[in-house]
Amino acid sequence: MTSLAQRAASAPALLRRRSQKGLAGVVAGLEMLGAALLAILFAVVLAAVIRRYVFGGGFVWSDELAIWLHAALIAVGAPLAATSALAMRLDVIVRLLPASGQRVTAILADAFAVHGSLVLALGGASVAAQVGGVSTVLELPESLRFAVFALGGGLTLLIVLARSGLDRSWISAGLALVIGAGFYLLAQQVTGWFVDPPSLLAAAWAGLGLLLGAPLPFALLAGVSLSGAFGGLLPEPAIVQNTVSGISKFLLLAVPFFLLAGELLTEGGLAERLVRFASALVGHLRAGLAQTALVASVLFSGASGSSVANAAFGAKVMAPTLIARGYPPAQAGAIVAGVSMLDNIIPPSIAFLLLAAATNLSVGSLLVGGFVAGGVLALALAVGIHLSVRGVVDATPKASGAERARSFVGALPAIGLGVVVVVGIRFGVVTVTEASALAVAYSLVVCLALRSLNGRSVFAALRKSATEAAAVGLLIGASAPFAFLLAVDRVSDQMAALVTAFGAGPYAVILLANLVLLVAGLFLDIGAAILLLGPLLLPVAVAAGLDPIQFGVILVVNLMIHGLTPPLGILVYVVSGILRLPAGSVFRAVLPLLGSLLVALALLSLGAAAWPSLRFSFRGFF
Repeated sequence: MTSLAQRAASAPALLRRRSQKGLAGVVAGLEMLGAALLAILFAVVLAAVIRRYVFGGGFVWSDELAIWLHAALIAVGAPLAATSALAMRLDVIVRLLPASGQRVTAILADAFAVHGSLVLALGGASVAAQVGGVSTVLELPESLRFAVFALGGGLTLLIVLARSGLDRSWISAGLALVIGAGFYLLAQQVTGWFVDPPSLLAAAWAGLGLLLGAPLPFALLAGVSLSGAFGGLLPEPAIVQNTVSGISKFLLLAVPFFLLAGELLTEGGLAERLVRFASALVGHLRAGLAQTALVASVLFSGASGSSVANAAFGAKVMAPTLIARGYPPAQAGAIVAGVSMLDNIIPPSIAFLLLAAATNLSVGSLLVGGFVAGGVLALALAVGIHLSVRGVVDATPKASGAERARSFVGALPAIGLGVVVVVGIRFGVVTVTEASALAVAYSLVVCLALRSLNGRSVFAALRKSATEAAAVGLLIGASAPFAFLLAVDRVSDQMAALVTAFGAGPYAVILLANLVLLVAGLFLDIGAAILLLGPLLLPVAVAAGLDPIQFGVILVVNLMIHGLTPPLGILVYVVSGILRLPAGSVFRAVLPLLGSLLVALALLSLGAAAWPSLRFSFRGFF
């Protein structure tokens, strides 16, 4: 009897372990499938590049196939983007609540994810059933593009509920399902009530979801969906169509490729060579190790394009060394987080790719502007580090010319990547997507030649990059119907009235535009803010006489500073999470660097207003 009682008591625990193991297996399977799709996508684009530039021709099917593979990658990664660390959740406010309040908000946050998942699953299935015809080149059924998102939405729903049940309780999962499904059903009704404009309701509902800790892409989808019941002009099929259309741009294929190139360089150890070269240059100065972290970040920026990737690398490599040399842990984390923001300013920059996709600005011109702005920001950070580091003696002996030369030769493969990419894009040798594919090929060949990569590390880079690319792509897709709703409601006119409240001159417009961005960046993810606010503010800036490239660069600089500010502050959260430090202590320690960055932003803005025709003194490049 005792044995039977023990078995009965252990049965729920055994079932729970098996369920957790099964869920982990599903997640691992999705990661592997994403890695495989990314590898195939890279092979297709690289084959097209080789065919075009070596054999003087091209594959007529390559662009279309690449866009379809990218859409499949995002759909497969949607469940991971909803439940992993890449979910883009705002949990600062939630963490201030008592335990009971956190349990309630967790259920409500999952309800938003359920609502957004149902929009993708059922809306995608509806479009797939209704749409006809075949694609232009491959002659594949157009319904397939929407069917994969229906599948991705369904898997997201299952994984969100399974994670809720296993992490908290199945009662919590059931409540999330009931609440989320209830709001989904409400969104399908014609209530007879109208909110003017409907985008206001969509923004309020998405904002509520964000405050509760819901994944940002799914909060956006839920907001647009609910607005349909109160006068919104986007029915569910149109939401999914806009989402798929938003990611079906050949330019956006550069995002996963630049992420993969950065991961390969990190896995292959070339990033550490950049650190050694940086140390040889500035390690002998006051606060030499902190200045080394800054210069290493500048160099790594030319190979990565992702501030989050740089922050993770710096937290693992630079921060422990800073702490060992006597830096307070919070200050070490703040230095790593502060210098990491440069990755999305100095080319190649994923933030500039997003802005170009949203506004049709020239990618090459934005990248050159990023070089100039990045130099100004790097100088400001150097001054901030010099003034804020006290009581630490970490300078190393000054490197000889021969030592600097050797470290430069060692770092040259990684430095060369950024130069090749930017020069190739700027002078029209290759397109942005082709350059990003060549960057992956370059990183792969160099690391394999140096024998610093093996099959396991390549697969790890593919898996991580695919998951990150899917999260970014899903955010882009979810922002598209939201941006459409803003356009229909003529929010741009209201934004124009706001930023010209003090006049329509360049100084007044750049001042108020910066203030709008500084406030919006406190509550919006950086990528979402670029996608939503860029198209709204750019026409106003151009009408005021500001140069569109200069304004675009300033917009990205402004929003990237919010990687260091609460409540979102993604760079601070990445670093504090890896170092196991309270995020609040790092936020306080980063204040001196934040001040120096704001001064640099003010100087760039004044320059743009005073000399719009100079384009950061690089007119010949544009």
